[in-house]
Amino acid sequence: MALLQAALNIDPSVVKGGGDITIVGGTSLLPETGPSGSLADIEDAPNSDQISVYVVREGDSLSQIARMFRVSVNTILWANDLKNGSVIKEGQTLIILPVSGVRHTVVFGETVKAITAKYKGHYEEVLAYNGLSLESVVKPGDIIVIPDGEISTPKTTATKTVTLREAGGPSYEGYYMRPISGGRKSQGLHGYNGVDLATNFGEPIFASASGQVIISKSFGWNGGYGNYIVINHDNGTQTLYAHNSKNIVYAGQAVVQGQVIGYVGSTGKSTGNHVHFEVRGARNPF
Repeated sequence: MALLQAALNIDPSVVKGGGDITIVGGTSLLPETGPSGSLADIEDAPNSDQISVYVVREGDSLSQIARMFRVSVNTILWANDLKNGSVIKEGQTLIILPVSGVRHTVVFGETVKAITAKYKGHYEEVLAYNGLSLESVVKPGDIIVIPDGEISTPKTTATKTVTLREAGGPSYEGYYMRPISGGRKSQGLHGYNGVDLATNFGEPIFASASGQVIISKSFGWNGGYGNYIVINHDNGTQTLYAHNSKNIVYAGQAVVQGQVIGYVGSTGKSTGNHVHFEVRGARNPF
């Protein structure tokens, strides 16, 4: 096994904030892997097309795991609904996801709720990510991160563009089936190699290919995905199904192609009922 070595330069990744976060102007953290895409056009970190699930080993600490995946400890805490000071145990599984949003320095008179509203964030997610409670009081100079937050730009600036990420890769013709029956494509390729397939609320969502469920989140904002599912496939790819009204599978469950895994909804950052469907590691056939 190759031993870990410290980076010789002062900042081994000067344009990254960890966990695929791009820092712009020292304040704005722009998403590269969320359902809405990115404003930044920079290279992805190695293996960033895959969502990781890590099984805690004896002697592991959150800081060690964070360094291993080049993310912040808070990124791991937020993605796994853990609080500051949480103790992890051997055999526990952790989801390693990128976080995007806005980093804000508190000024006199501001509250967490007002800051969250300013950047169009989700209040409960902001509290959880920053290790705060409803009773917490912030003071001038404190740093607050608003996951999935947005900075309003003046009308005179250039129109916001959405960058498509990881749309290439191999083409596995016939490997993936359409995750809904009927419906329509309401948005073409966007975000992380995803498409939006619209249909009625509560319509079933099917596993696009056989594999193992590695993530099934049934609550929370989750970076805009809302309720979502990720399936690992034998060909080394992953499929993601987001904005679900309900998930009916659990992490670790084996599923077969065409099996109902959840139902269409509009949770998270979503307008109208649809499934946001991503293919990570291959071309999206839809």
